[in-house]
Amino acid sequence: MRLRPARTLPIAAAVAATVTGSLSWAPTASAHSTEPAPSSPTSAAPRNTGEAEAGGVAILKKDPGGDVLSGASFALFDSAGKEAASGKTDAQGQLVFPDLAPGVYRLKEVSSGSPLHDTIADQDVIVTPGTDTPLTIVDPFKDAAVLLKAKDDKTGKLLAGSTVNIGSGGKTLLTLTTGPNGTATGKLPVNSRTGTDFWIKQIKAPAGYDLDKPSKAFKAKPGDPVTLTTANAKTTTIPTEKPTGEPNHNPTPDETGQDEDAPTPSASQPHPADETTSSTAAPTGTLAHTGADAAPWLTGGAGVLIAAGAGVLCAVRRRRADAPTDQS
Repeated sequence: MRLRPARTLPIAAAVAATVTGSLSWAPTASAHSTEPAPSSPTSAAPRNTGEAEAGGVAILKKDPGGDVLSGASFALFDSAGKEAASGKTDAQGQLVFPDLAPGVYRLKEVSSGSPLHDTIADQDVIVTPGTDTPLTIVDPFKDAAVLLKAKDDKTGKLLAGSTVNIGSGGKTLLTLTTGPNGTATGKLPVNSRTGTDFWIKQIKAPAGYDLDKPSKAFKAKPGDPVTLTTANAKTTTIPTEKPTGEPNHNPTPDETGQDEDAPTPSASQPHPADETTSSTAAPTGTLAHTGADAAPWLTGGAGVLIAAGAGVLCAVRRRRADAPTDQS
């Protein structure tokens, strides 16, 4: 058993000797085969790190009705205010800014790309590593520009001080008052591509004029100028008659200065100081009006009394004349 390795050793050595340089590589490989080979991070590390840190922004542009909008221009600025990317939305309303370093950016809409739509305010966007930050941007419809005029319905003269409410449905959206030049301006929000229905109602007329009472309906489209006019008629003044003479009414306690609870003296009641002489004193003044003239009655009564007195006097004298005859 010990002789077999001895015989094969020269043969193995001869075969190994025929491969130049193999003797030195074989022992080295076998010596380090039990240990893991050390990694070298200097080669692929920079590429992997760059791919992990990159991010982006994906924009989808729409209007309030849900339609996508193409041709909208955007610009992206980094924290230092330097433009990092820019572009326009495509036919699908999309725009992507790729390969951005993580951080906070400022997004600005340069143009809506549509005559009916307005731009939005600038906003901050956070870019995170390895992903595109999605943004859905809805551009509002442009406001309708309103010009209000208040006029005299006869002469057409512009009037100051006309106040109106403008609204849609049951909600008031705008209140305008005409200035010294008889006009006022404002803006109305429009929520449809085809326009929005509104109403106008005057709530205060210019001085010296009547209200333009009926409310009026109108329609405004995005970005369109609208002129509204109120026509007012002058207030008709009715002259009042000037009162003549004294008022035909009995004075009240307040008008006479008397106390309401104080007793009112009566013409039939005698004054306390005259109670002792009231029975003998002759009445003075005129008689109270009783509804019929008493003068004829008094005259007739006086005549009867005089006639009666004369008859009595004659009878007495006759009796005196007849008295001596009877005694003789």
